[in-house]
Amino acid sequence: MNRISVRVDGTTYEDEVEPRLLLVHYLRERLGLTATTIGCDTGNCGACTVDLDGVSVKSCSVLAVQADDGEVTTVEGLAQDGEWHPLQRSFHEDHALQCGFCTPGMIMAARDLLRRNPDPGPAEIRRALKGNLCRCTGYQNIVKAVLAAAARQDAGAEPAASGGAA
Repeated sequence: MNRISVRVDGTTYEDEVEPRLLLVHYLRERLGLTATTIGCDTGNCGACTVDLDGVSVKSCSVLAVQADDGEVTTVEGLAQDGEWHPLQRSFHEDHALQCGFCTPGMIMAARDLLRRNPDPGPAEIRRALKGNLCRCTGYQNIVKAVLAAAARQDAGAEPAASGGAA
């Protein structure tokens, strides 16, 4: 067993974990943060995407011990003071989800893109989300939602992040 200390969505947790425990299983099973979904366990679908120390990662490809002394942000940690993050609101309003299974990973990957480029075009959005699979949609509304969230940020709905997980 390894002892870890990790800050997840603003709360610090100290736990003993098996060295081979995946971060996605730690988040879901130990912390009860089930919005981070498990789609493939191989890093191919992106449903489990979270931020680790300000970098978008597929949590099924990261061990919990690798997050030791780190900061993880999940889709559940995006809302602030009861207000949805601009991406969450846009995905809802622009119908960028059907079954919702891929949505947490899509939102987290899109958030990573908007931190790097607050005003991406449709082609850049598609490139940034290519590692996240959606089996229900044609991606049109997902791209539309990311564009709308970028516009919301421009309008001051969310201050631009400067590095690190917000």
